[in-house]
Amino acid sequence: MALNTSPDAPLPVGEVSRLIGGWIDRLGAVWVEGQITQLSRRPGAGVVFLTLRDPSYDISVGVTCYRQVFDAVADIVAEGARVVVHAKPEWYAPRGQLSLRAVEIRPVGIGELLARLEQLKRSLGAEGLFAADRKKALPFLPHRIGLVCGRASAAERDVLENARRRWPAVRFEVRNVAVQGVHAVTQVVRAVKELDALPEVDVIIVARGGGSVEDLLPFSDEELVRTVAGCRTPVVSAIGHEPDAPLLDLVADLRASTPTDAAKKVVPDVGEELERVRLLRDRSLRTVRALLDREERGLAHTLARPSMERPHRMVDERAAEAEALLARSRRVLGHLLDRAESELAHTRARVVSLSPAATLERGYAVLQRADGSVVRSPEEVSGGDELRARVSEGEFGVRVTE
Repeated sequence: MALNTSPDAPLPVGEVSRLIGGWIDRLGAVWVEGQITQLSRRPGAGVVFLTLRDPSYDISVGVTCYRQVFDAVADIVAEGARVVVHAKPEWYAPRGQLSLRAVEIRPVGIGELLARLEQLKRSLGAEGLFAADRKKALPFLPHRIGLVCGRASAAERDVLENARRRWPAVRFEVRNVAVQGVHAVTQVVRAVKELDALPEVDVIIVARGGGSVEDLLPFSDEELVRTVAGCRTPVVSAIGHEPDAPLLDLVADLRASTPTDAAKKVVPDVGEELERVRLLRDRSLRTVRALLDREERGLAHTLARPSMERPHRMVDERAAEAEALLARSRRVLGHLLDRAESELAHTRARVVSLSPAATLERGYAVLQRADGSVVRSPEEVSGGDELRARVSEGEFGVRVTE
């Protein structure tokens, strides 16, 4: 319930603490799951103190229980173990501190952990976080590699040594983090985000050596999976582990079986690349030589053609053909002219032989009246008519007497 307070009528700290304690006392007992981070069992003390932590949200709460409650699970529960606690919230008014009073502690078994991981796997898979089309391709030759691993760990040494042995010029941006325990998720997530924000980092490797299912739980944390899924930089999972694969393997852009395998998959081998360059160079040289040889043979074949040996031969042949055609045309034209001349002479002879002038030359005369009309019959004239007589050499006048 809201309290009626003001700057002029504030509540004392003790009253506020008492009210909070009253509200908390009204809460019932709850089942709480977490990871034990601190455990205090003082000899002779009747109360055991421990801290329960949620790795995903980096939140802790203190838990107290009677010794007999903890002794029931003391042989199988230690720091780092996941447990389920049945407890009632309590408020310690003098310090203003919230804690849980446990009446039962149950360790979380491997089977239950695996079942929860399988359920989380199905849930994240349904969102498409493990889809193949979301995977990003790794660069051929990364100039700078981000490495998330334990400090001075075998995984760090394997990645660095194998990568530099394969390509000495490769550079690393290393982030040493806790790779197991209650702080692992927070530190790994922070390291991945830092490396993803660096534009010079081309690929990120998250590496860890082998371990038990409990040791590898941080790499199946939902927050880490979502962080890797949202990275713009390709991420390689290099968790050397048992057959139970963490969810990081599924969301990463590439899975490597071990840190050494990650170095081999991310960094090309300089010797292999030099050999590949040599083979490609030899292949290209053979190809160019074969091309030159083929072109040289083609050029020689072209130069061996008659038209190339005697470039003017074609012109000479065409000139000879032109002269032959010209002579032939002249002969044909001469024959045509001779035939036309002969036909003209025959036609002229026929015309001359049939012309009136030829008739007059044979002694014939043509009589014409004064108007120029020709006299064809004696009945057309009468005595005393004046006519003109036309002969071959000229004409003269005549008179009809009868």
